[in-house]
Amino acid sequence: MNAKKKNATPDVSLDSSNLLLFFLKWRVHVVVACFAAAVLAAIASFMIEEKFKSAVSMYAAPQHSIGEQFYEETKKNDLLEFGEKEDAERLLQILQSDRIRSRVIEKYDLWTHYDINREDPGAYTLMQKEYDSNVSSKMTRNGAIEVTVLDKSNLLASQMANDIAFMTDSVANKLRTDRAKEAFNYVAQALAQVQDEIRVLEDSLGVLYGYGVYDFTEQIAGLNEQYATAILQGRSTQAESLRQQMDRLSFYATLFNKLSSLIESAYEREAVLKKRFDLMSIDASSNMPSVFIVDQASPADKKAYPIRWLIVAVSTVAAFVFVVMAILILENYRKLKEEGRV
Repeated sequence: MNAKKKNATPDVSLDSSNLLLFFLKWRVHVVVACFAAAVLAAIASFMIEEKFKSAVSMYAAPQHSIGEQFYEETKKNDLLEFGEKEDAERLLQILQSDRIRSRVIEKYDLWTHYDINREDPGAYTLMQKEYDSNVSSKMTRNGAIEVTVLDKSNLLASQMANDIAFMTDSVANKLRTDRAKEAFNYVAQALAQVQDEIRVLEDSLGVLYGYGVYDFTEQIAGLNEQYATAILQGRSTQAESLRQQMDRLSFYATLFNKLSSLIESAYEREAVLKKRFDLMSIDASSNMPSVFIVDQASPADKKAYPIRWLIVAVSTVAAFVFVVMAILILENYRKLKEEGRV
């Protein structure tokens, strides 16, 4: 009985398992389908707007203090070296920012160029998608940044690519300069405050100088020596005069020592702040490039998009696979139907 069941089991192997026979049988259908797909793909590819590609390649410059190169005895960094990966990543963030995108859109009037009405609902979202589809940027394996622009005008594509690089440099410089100016203002305020403090202390010491207090320690030591000599020599009148001078100096001793300590500390702080003031004034007024442009974009003499042969080839292969799968499914369905299984 098991043998009978086994013999009753239908053979589900397909006649099309022999590929040669299968393709010979359906060759006309496959060829016609592939040819039609190729023709349609070719027609469609000619309907796609042609675009030219221009690219600019650049390296990020290190974001080091320029003033340090002039005022620091030991230079930890070199302004002439290429930036590290972190510098390139920061520059890439600026390059992809809305600030750069908005400048490019307004400068080249991309609303008109891309035929987008900014008053329509979702116009800004559509503009961003269109911009991102035509403008791209990436970091290469060697740490460079490459900006690529696609456009139907080869001249406009090259101009946009170069301007994006220049705008990125400008924005990066402005961010750095604004930060340096803010720090410079803080240092300038701190330096002015210390200098005001020094003027007050110097005026106060000037009053003590008027009272004959110049250097308490040295003066007391000298008067003590003279006082002792006068006592030993029996000059009581002179000794009394010296004692009165020492009493007067002692009266101003605490104030003099305090003012002397404060003004010495103020002079030290002034020296540090003056150095920082000079250093940051250079940073705040400098305009060192933030990028090293390796290759500027130039107008392309050959379109980059669409690649028609690739569109036709992919469409033909896709049509071939689709037709073969459809025929296989159809043959299997017919066989199963003949066997009464469907």
